[in-house]
Amino acid sequence: MSVCRYFSAAVVCAAVVCSGTVSAQQAAPQGFLYGVGIGVNQEIYRGYSNRTIPLPILGYRGEKLSVYGPFISYKLLELGNISFSAKLAPRFAGFDQSDSSVFSGMAKRKDSLDGGIGVQLRQQDWLLEADTVFDLLGNSNGRESKLAVGYSYRFAAVVIEPKFGISYSDGKLVNYYYGVRENEATAERAAYKAGGAVNYNAGLSLSTPLFFGGMTRFGIEHHWYGSSISDSPLTDRDTGLSAFLSWSTFF
Repeated sequence: MSVCRYFSAAVVCAAVVCSGTVSAQQAAPQGFLYGVGIGVNQEIYRGYSNRTIPLPILGYRGEKLSVYGPFISYKLLELGNISFSAKLAPRFAGFDQSDSSVFSGMAKRKDSLDGGIGVQLRQQDWLLEADTVFDLLGNSNGRESKLAVGYSYRFAAVVIEPKFGISYSDGKLVNYYYGVRENEATAERAAYKAGGAVNYNAGLSLSTPLFFGGMTRFGIEHHWYGSSISDSPLTDRDTGLSAFLSWSTFF
């Protein structure tokens, strides 16, 4: 979950059909693709155990443009093993009163759309990624910056990629999803204004072309959330897990 999540992300769709370092040693195939995916996220909101997101995959991967459902990136510049891209990605982080009793009497917090710039540095089997995105719909008006490093191991037809990351979500973003406004405060839920948060994550993904003529991917990730998130009266834990499973192939 968390404000650093695209579910993907962030983690799911871009990670689902385009693993980070798998293509570092070989040319990635191009063209239109389709498939299916599902992501499950362990929420840290009180009374809200899991969030499940089914993702039909329909997209395109070209030399510069990549479209994976609502996840879009366009390569702006490539200098050797460094590339710069513009990015669009949904943020599945909203809630309403029906999601948990802890949100009773609170205004809806909306999912949103983020856009920004990303940088990738590839060095053999290593991949270093950094990006900064902004809320384009004006729901939180917040910003998030991320830095991640991954390494790929190939065992026969299976690629295994551990990945570690850190992110910073500014106060506007964190407060929108974890703050409690004065007019939302109750005896059981105090008013709370959240500040910026530094979050960490570590995960492992597996990719293989062995099943049904396409690419199957599975990933799991553990998240550690900053104190301004875990101290919110809306949350009851400071860690959580997310996982995804997908299959995709080119037309």
